[in-house]
This record gives sequence, C-alpha cells and structure tokens, in this order.
Amino acid sequence: MLEAFIYDGLRTPIGRHAGKLAPVRPDDLAAEVIREVVARNQVEPAEISDVVLGCVNQAGEDCRNVARFSALLAGLPTPGVTVNRLCASGLQAVVDAARAVTCGEGDLYIAGGVESMSRAPYVMGKSDSPYSRDVKLYDTTIGARFPNGKFVKQFGSHSMPETGDNVAKDFGITREQADAFALASQQKYATAEKEGFYKGEIHAVALPAKKKDSPQEVISLDEHPRRDSTLESLARLKPLFEGGVVTAGNASGVNDGAAALVIASRSWGIKKNKKPLAKILAAASAGVEPRVMGVGPAYAIPRALERANLKLSDMDIIEINEAFASQVLGCLKLMKLDLEDSRVNPNGGAIAIGHPLGASGARLALTVARELQQSGARYAAVSLCIGVGQGLAVILERVQQ
Repeated sequence: MLEAFIYDGLRTPIGRHAGKLAPVRPDDLAAEVIREVVARNQVEPAEISDVVLGCVNQAGEDCRNVARFSALLAGLPTPGVTVNRLCASGLQAVVDAARAVTCGEGDLYIAGGVESMSRAPYVMGKSDSPYSRDVKLYDTTIGARFPNGKFVKQFGSHSMPETGDNVAKDFGITREQADAFALASQQKYATAEKEGFYKGEIHAVALPAKKKDSPQEVISLDEHPRRDSTLESLARLKPLFEGGVVTAGNASGVNDGAAALVIASRSWGIKKNKKPLAKILAAASAGVEPRVMGVGPAYAIPRALERANLKLSDMDIIEINEAFASQVLGCLKLMKLDLEDSRVNPNGGAIAIGHPLGASGARLALTVARELQQSGARYAAVSLCIGVGQGLAVILERVQQ
C-alpha cells in the first residue's frame, strides 16, 4: 500500500478546442496553476523534491520536458519530469509522486498535468529514402502518428471513437443508453457548478491582451459543458461512424487545460500544520485489447482495490473518466454494476467538462479528493481508460479534518 497524501490542488478552467484558452501555451497554462498552488500553500521552493507533470502530445510547445519549463516559468528552480501514459498521464504523475513519498525519496512533490490540444501542431515525417518526394503530414491533436505497419497489421488502426463503438458492440450498449448517460453527466455537472462546487478548484486564467493597452480577459468558467443539453438534442446528432453509437454529444471533447496538486507525506503536513484532503492508498494499471481500450478501468480498479485490501462495495465514489459514454457503461457492465449507480461520477465527467488529455487524470484526483471532503464519504476509486489499451486506477481515502 501507498502512504502519501493530497493536500491541495488547482486546475485551470477547461477550454474548448480553438476556444478561449487556445492563445495560451501549454507551458504557460501549467505554470499558472503551479505558481498559484505553491503560493497559496506557502511552499518554499527548496521543499519541493520534484515537479511531475503528465502530458500526452509533446510534439510542439509542450516538447522537451514541459514539466521543467513550467516549473521554471512558475519561478521554481526545482527539477521537473514529464510522464506519458496517454489519457491517464496526469493520474500517473500523481501515482509517481505518491510512490516517491511512500519510499521516502522526498516529502513534497507537485504533481499534475497539462494539454493544449488546440495548439497541437501538424508534423511532417522525414522521407524513408534519399531524394524522395513522398512527404506525409500528421495531425498530433489526438490518436496515433507515424503508425508502425507491423502494429497496424497485428492490432488494427482503430481511432478513439471507433474503440468506443467497439465497446458498445461487444457489450450491447445502445445509442439510447449512451445518450442518457451523456445527459446525466451534463446535468450532474450543471448542478455541481450551480452549487459552487467547482469554484473551489478552478484558478482563473488571464488571457493575452489582443491589443496593446487593452484589458485582459479573465476566464474562470469551464467552457466545454453543454448546460442546455436534452435527450432530444443529443438524439439529433449523427453518429461519427455509420451504424455506430458514439456521437459528439456522448463523447468527451478535444480540450485545453492544466492541473497541479500538492502531494506530500504525513510528516510534511504535521510540520506545516496542514491537513490533507485524502490519502492515496493504492494504484494499479492493466492492459486490454487496443480495439476496446475503453474497458481498461474495469480491470485496473479491481487490481488497485486488491492492493488496498478493499472491495468495490466499499467505494463511496467510483470515478471513471468519460472518454465515451459507451466505454464507461461497458466498464460498469464488466464490474457488474447498475448502469445508473449513483456512486459513478457524482459531479459529472469529461463528457461535460472536457478531456485535456495530459491534465485529466490530475483533475479527476483533485475533484474526487474534494468531493470526499464535502460529502463526508470515505473511499473512492479514480480511474481512466487509456489509448492503445490500458487502464489506470487509484484508491483514495478521505482524511478527517
């Protein structure tokens, strides 16, 4: 078992693709939340053993260790390391920091993630032979680039939405069920937002001024949610693939955002007179077929529970990142849970909030830790599915304030 604690955290608002946050570089986005979470917890830079950030793309302005660049931009002379477990990179950063704390390598880490999918560049591969004019261009926003022909032959070249449809077909998830789940996500998010839940974790971002001497626009609300969604509006959307279940309305978005958490030991909290939000008890990853990558959480969660000596029935919150409604529903079927289990994503999920790939896992850990405190619940499972067929899960326990 692990022995590390989440003391605090912040995230930016989540921006839509080519939306409000598109003008902000990913290293600047991450620096914003790192700087603020360090300042509001009165952390001395010398206390920080490392800054660990998840980032998926790493093909443009987020290249060459965005964690180190972001730390320096935040005014921290600390080391930094960037980790990549695709969609679960932000949660992997939290796990890496927790493991380091557990084994005594350091008392305090800043862990989180960042992704600007709006600013993901096109990349051009070099020719395979001299003087060749065969040039291929790839969009790095999402999915595979520079695919290996051997891999494609063995495992296929399924896009992310196609994997969502594969899960729907394999597990009998209907379009109506997917749309109903998507609507519930939007409604739960809208309720949480109205009640002020998300204000406690969002750090407003000032956008670059469009003209000299003009006032800066400040973004403090998530941009992706469709707060007026209805079953009728969702039903009118065409599936992304003929005969499929996945639509733009029952899938996560293409988004921008960053998050940063304070992960530390119990002794650090005692020394600083700070009480943690949650204890990180255990973590586990699992591999599944790439064509049904979305069911990864259904295998990672039981492994993490076993390491924590707990059962699924002990969980008060079951958070599964909503890459697609169909894949969350597939996970619930695999785990033999009711498709409308109230423990699942109580404040809405990525279908409403959005899914800035490298940041989402850290955002989930922060949101769930805060929900444990506000609800008074004890245990939570936090998980994400992962492209190319994986799942990652973490078990959290509320710390009494």
